Amino acid sequence: MIDPLAIIKKYYDENSKLYHILVTHSKEVTEKALKIVDAHPELGADRRFVEEGAMLHDIGIFKTSAAGICCDGDQPYICHGYLGSELLQAEGLPRHAMVAERHTGTGLSLKQIIEQDLPVPHRDMRPVSIEEQIICFADKFFSKTHLGEERDFIQARRKLEKFGEESVKQFDEWGKMFL
Repeated sequence: MIDPLAIIKKYYDENSKLYHILVTHSKEVTEKALKIVDAHPELGADRRFVEEGAMLHDIGIFKTSAAGICCDGDQPYICHGYLGSELLQAEGLPRHAMVAERHTGTGLSLKQIIEQDLPVPHRDMRPVSIEEQIICFADKFFSKTHLGEERDFIQARRKLEKFGEESVKQFDEWGKMFL
């Protein structure tokens, strides 16, 4: 059992706007993910791990450049997943690291990374475990720029179009499983 907030506080000033954005967003994602876990016991998801992973999925955002959410790092925002994964690996949390790495869009396939010339490592970064899938799905309903607002399924689906048809198809499949 870990304390996600203690880990976040290692990298974020808890009095900063960025900390507030990250923690608020992460709590929203966590709440939705846990509702999915509770509604679908047949999936056998590890509830505690979902809670921890959802809280830590965006830990790498501070290393990116995204002025709208107070991130003044030097990497493109799309890199926050694998950058967060590196942080969590260093913390000795390999399962949590995979959640961070695999949550962008509906996950990034090697094909998408190459075809879209994305500035991330060339490896498959799609969710594998049921816990990773639940967290990735739940994340699509919340923005860091509109805290406290949950998108509906159609709005969340529309936001995925920029990642391509593969992402939209995956989201639709998760909708059938989780809603």
